[in-house]
Amino acid sequence: MSLITRVQNIALRPKDEWPVIAGETTSVASLYTGVIAPLALIGPVCLFLSALIFGQRIPVLNVTVHPAAGVLLGSLIVSYVLTLVGVGITAVIVEKLAPNFQSSGDLAQALKLVAYSQAPFWVAGVLNLIPFVGVLTLLVGLYGLYLVYLGMPTVMKTPPDKVLPYVLVVIGISIVVWIVIAVVTSTIVGTGAMMGSGA
Repeated sequence: MSLITRVQNIALRPKDEWPVIAGETTSVASLYTGVIAPLALIGPVCLFLSALIFGQRIPVLNVTVHPAAGVLLGSLIVSYVLTLVGVGITAVIVEKLAPNFQSSGDLAQALKLVAYSQAPFWVAGVLNLIPFVGVLTLLVGLYGLYLVYLGMPTVMKTPPDKVLPYVLVVIGISIVVWIVIAVVTSTIVGTGAMMGSGA
């Protein structure tokens, strides 16, 4: 099955697709190289192109700057690498918490859940090409939380009465992780943008 088909299926028919995903034998490495790495690159590349064409907005300072291409490329790389790290950390959280919610599944299963639930969000990163439209990706991100809820019973074999608390705890811890990543990214990117600003 192609990656495009898989993303379409998980976005449009998640209840049918999660059992297929759960039954597949795959490794952490193959999930990273075949799914996470290519999809997670969409958003940063589109942000890079948008900033190159329209400039980069610094909300805190209420200004738009036009960093050099090299600075933007550095920002792209930082954002991308931290996203890859964040996905891995979230998957570890899912795996380690599993026994507390009568669930089971190794790191590969946990990574499947995290990666495929975020797949529509990553693809929606193409919206970042247009300034101010990119915020719509946040709505797709919320849909990703619903996908986690649907996938948990199948992928992690979570009992029905444990799904909601498991998801809420994972979301709570993950929010902290992603806030830290966002702050680090914004600090590095914002500083680089100001230092490399042209007009």
